Amino acid sequence: MIIMYKIGVVGDKDSILCFKAFGFDVYPVSEFETEENRKIIDKLAREGYGIIFLTEQIAHSLSETIDRYNKELTPAIILIPSNAGSLGIGLNRIRDNVEKAVGINILD
Repeated sequence: MIIMYKIGVVGDKDSILCFKAFGFDVYPVSEFETEENRKIIDKLAREGYGIIFLTEQIAHSLSETIDRYNKELTPAIILIPSNAGSLGIGLNRIRDNVEKAVGINILD
């Protein structure tokens, strides 16, 4: 049995609209609506999204929600920079995961 997961992108409108061209579902949100953003992430997880791309600016205020989903198989929450640039949060998460998997930091 093949399971087809959906891919969603959550972030500010200017940063995520281009993902629509790839067929991803986009959810424009405001950086200042933390509770509403949390509800959107939870809704996407309930609706069977396998991957949720989330801009670092939005993720900055949702660390508790992201940590909760890190313990689950799906959805995979992937942090991406917005059009304003990177905060380094996504790269730090990748570094931490590689170090956890390999035992040392091989990316520096």
